[in-house]
Amino acid sequence: MEATTILTCAVTGNLTRPEQTPHLPITPEQISDACLEAAHAGAAAVHIHVRDPHTGAPSMDVELYARVVEALRRERPELIINLTTGPGGRFVPSADEPRLAAPGTSLLRPELRVEHIAALQPDICSLDLNTMNSGEQVVMNTPANVRRMAAVIRANGVVPELECFDTGDLVLAQALMADGTLAGPGLYTFVMGVRYALPFTPAALMLARSLIAPQASWSAFAVGRHAFPAVAQAHLLGGNVRIGLEDTIYLDKGVLARSNAELVHKARRIVEDLGGRLATSAEARTTWGLRASNALH
Repeated sequence: MEATTILTCAVTGNLTRPEQTPHLPITPEQISDACLEAAHAGAAAVHIHVRDPHTGAPSMDVELYARVVEALRRERPELIINLTTGPGGRFVPSADEPRLAAPGTSLLRPELRVEHIAALQPDICSLDLNTMNSGEQVVMNTPANVRRMAAVIRANGVVPELECFDTGDLVLAQALMADGTLAGPGLYTFVMGVRYALPFTPAALMLARSLIAPQASWSAFAVGRHAFPAVAQAHLLGGNVRIGLEDTIYLDKGVLARSNAELVHKARRIVEDLGGRLATSAEARTTWGLRASNALH
């Protein structure tokens, strides 16, 4: 069978702010519409965060997730749904007493970070393996907490997408597979270009790829100005790709993307100009070993 490239669209994310672009989807209806438009443009999967409809701030409200998921299952059941579990892992140390949390800390009990996964049972959910500096904050995903989240994900028949920000994350993934916490060979996403994480370079991408099993499926993406070069580099090295307003708000230098679909169209053109073809959702389900569709019961 012809090799294809799976494109995931990350439609809104956690860090992109509404004041940066007027085109960021905020409400559940805007987010589900953005997912459907991205799918029509060529995305086989969508990576979903939700936001408070009134403030635009990131949210973990299960009801908001439910409204997005139900709309997608009704309108496009073949589309692969990937829900985030990243929020709830940030710690900001107090300047006067570093043991105490300062404003901006979002640490949650691990089971609360996957509450929506148990309730909605998407195809895939992200599982961050990183503990790292992120600006002046610290992202904390300890092995013990990852194991607790992984247990809930596995119990609900959801495939974890292992988001890896640095080489230590990949080493941890291998340890979690060795002890049975995770099933191998794994579904990985290499996150590149984030400050104090893996830089976006061909050498860094090849190093990350070398640290996983040869038969494992992987994707890679980079943030900001590296977003589209990363589409080309990941495709050329045999990986899958990701794009969306979570990763970049620009279609070209200084030109805001008017939608996630615009970003997907450009990424699709890059893959096709390099001789590739984007996978359909059905093809991607087969590649990733997912159930047939998300049709409502």
